[in-house]
Amino acid sequence: MRVLMTGFDPFGGETLNPAYEAVKMLPDRIAGEEIIKAEIPTVFAACADALERTMDSCHPDIVICVGQAGGRSGMTIERVAVNIADARIPDNAGGQPQDEPIRKDGDKAYFATVPTRAMVERIQSRGIPAFLSYTAGTYVCNCLMYHLLYLNERKYPGTTGGFIHVPFECSQTVGKPLGTPSMSLEKIAEALEAAVEAAVEAR
Repeated sequence: MRVLMTGFDPFGGETLNPAYEAVKMLPDRIAGEEIIKAEIPTVFAACADALERTMDSCHPDIVICVGQAGGRSGMTIERVAVNIADARIPDNAGGQPQDEPIRKDGDKAYFATVPTRAMVERIQSRGIPAFLSYTAGTYVCNCLMYHLLYLNERKYPGTTGGFIHVPFECSQTVGKPLGTPSMSLEKIAEALEAAVEAAVEAR
């Protein structure tokens, strides 16, 4: 079995993105299964193509995309992606869609097909805060999750997919308001590994 893990490049003025930095730290095999890692651009118009090309090349059984949600206090496993792109800030190519559908021929929303609750519980069993989330936002993270689940339904029906948001990495909170939550890259990577274990066991 192959598990594709993706993470975004830095955006919004940050110098790193803990999503991909943590993905890079994952071992090459988790629960006996091959782990494939890929970086995705934080760009509305390019993220879907990058994901589809990667899936075409490696034919994964499970895809888990990872993004940063600065301000959240733990790992959040997303349950649903909605068919809207509405950007508060420009993406890395300067794109800033507002109230636009992600796929005109897609459903209004798609639900993750990985075992979201089991993933939360497995992460929590490691002593790491984790929560179910019912909003992936309307920025590029939601856009990528929506494209993934659209592709799983239309092109890769044997593949399960989902999305995980991670907090700021500790160094990113320097200069931010007092009390801004963060997590070390090591803990983020450990949490991702636990989530993959749960997803693999559910196959």
